[in-house]
Amino acid sequence: MALSVKGLLKQTLASIPYAADAYWRVIDGGGPTLHFTGHNSLETLSNSLPGWCETAEKTRKESSPGRDVMIFGTFRYWIEHTTALALTLSGLGHRVTLAYLPYARYKIPANRFDLQRQDSYVWDVLRLTSPLIQVTSLYRYPPYHGALPEQLREAVEEISLRDFQYSLKVEDVDREGQLYRLRIARNEFAARVALEWLKANRPQVVIIPNGSVLEYGVLYHVARYLDIPLVTYEFDEPEHRIRLAHNNEVMREDTHEFWQVQKESPFTEEERESLQSLLAARQHGNTWKQFSIKFQDVPRQGEEHIRGELGLDARPVVLLAPNVFGDSATLGRQIFTDSLSEWLEGTVRYFTRRPDIQLVIRIHPSESRFPNGTSMSAVVDQTLPTLPEHIHLVTAEAPVNTYDIMEISDLGLVYTTTVGMEMAMSGVPVVVAGFTHYRGKGFTLDPDSWDAYFDLLDRVLASPKEYRLTERQTTDAWHYAYRFFFEFTKPFPWHLLYFWEDVKEWPLERVLGEEGLALFGKTFQYLTGEPIDWGDMA
Repeated sequence: MALSVKGLLKQTLASIPYAADAYWRVIDGGGPTLHFTGHNSLETLSNSLPGWCETAEKTRKESSPGRDVMIFGTFRYWIEHTTALALTLSGLGHRVTLAYLPYARYKIPANRFDLQRQDSYVWDVLRLTSPLIQVTSLYRYPPYHGALPEQLREAVEEISLRDFQYSLKVEDVDREGQLYRLRIARNEFAARVALEWLKANRPQVVIIPNGSVLEYGVLYHVARYLDIPLVTYEFDEPEHRIRLAHNNEVMREDTHEFWQVQKESPFTEEERESLQSLLAARQHGNTWKQFSIKFQDVPRQGEEHIRGELGLDARPVVLLAPNVFGDSATLGRQIFTDSLSEWLEGTVRYFTRRPDIQLVIRIHPSESRFPNGTSMSAVVDQTLPTLPEHIHLVTAEAPVNTYDIMEISDLGLVYTTTVGMEMAMSGVPVVVAGFTHYRGKGFTLDPDSWDAYFDLLDRVLASPKEYRLTERQTTDAWHYAYRFFFEFTKPFPWHLLYFWEDVKEWPLERVLGEEGLALFGKTFQYLTGEPIDWGDMA
């Protein structure tokens, strides 16, 4: 496509040193530019930095020398968060480099000249942290010019595919489309500049939000390639908690070491009651304490109602509960299938030969929030345009509570959804087809091939009652769920989504004070690479 006159002018100016910076200072007035306007502005961060720096500098004078730490951020919300974290760690005595890329949006392209202007804006804000933080613009750093190592080239391609699916919630990737080409270009650039910078500087630890998608996934793979210790972190529930992983993608929720430490600890009646209260709220479509996500849109209505609503008889009932496609809990979680859709299609075809069993496919209620994404209902419709009488499809919009179906089920089939863990807590046998945190913990059935999967279905459906969980397995499921929901995360002051609200409650002065360090001090140690104490019950 031919460039416009304006586009040609920007292309020319981008090749002239300091032209974009001069344009930004004179024409843009040194303020937010392009995609950094409106809600993406860094104005609130800029206004907060003088006070934050004063607090961090005061605390740093009283701290022992720490580690060489590199933190990476891009996009307004993560830049705000990583800057606060960087100043906190600097205040604790660490030598911190905050590396950034000047992107404001991950699905919308920008030309070189405009990105240079955006870089000037971000740099001008973050330079206020000097000398407490060494700020580095990876956009300005000379990239690696040789052929990318095969390991990194494959990682760039995999992450770009994942980015496309994550962004649009669709399974089929258009490799010729603008979004995929944008993600390939940005991810390869990130790999090249990160490879060159990390080789030259080699910090003792790299801290990366998420580590699975976008440039964060690329930085993760570059650090792993160079064998530099790294920490990934993310947010979920409850409030004021964080998930951490050392040398692993935090989004994979690898709980193996955690459960090895915790599984022999006592599971008290008080803990069971707390978990029961949380589950009751989830089942009835309510929130509970610091847990703010609603998992059902309608309250429970009971066994008799659901049987009548779905037209179920006395034959055994199997609940198949797929995830929302594009959810981070589904991307890269294949074990023996190529995708979530392939598992759903193969399973539905299997049950066409089992009229002795009633299959209920409950599409995740949250799917209705992504009308343009890959629909699991559409996968079922394409597989079986006309459903036989023993297969029932409950759409995302249906006024049905999933927990009512769980109550009458003889077997559960899941990919990675927590519905599987909760069914096991009721003693229902559950077959897990994808990699999820509760797989392999002793209370689920975990096939690793299609043959093993279908053989397992044959055996369980021949006598579902024989596969009901033992009392010990059910207790283990409850115990694991409690530890996962309440203790797998670690205390942390600021949630990404509610960052500025949390900053009001936990300003940097309070975080770095006696109260804050008593609550969050260990988490900051874990973030800088100190081994995680999974026996810590904080």
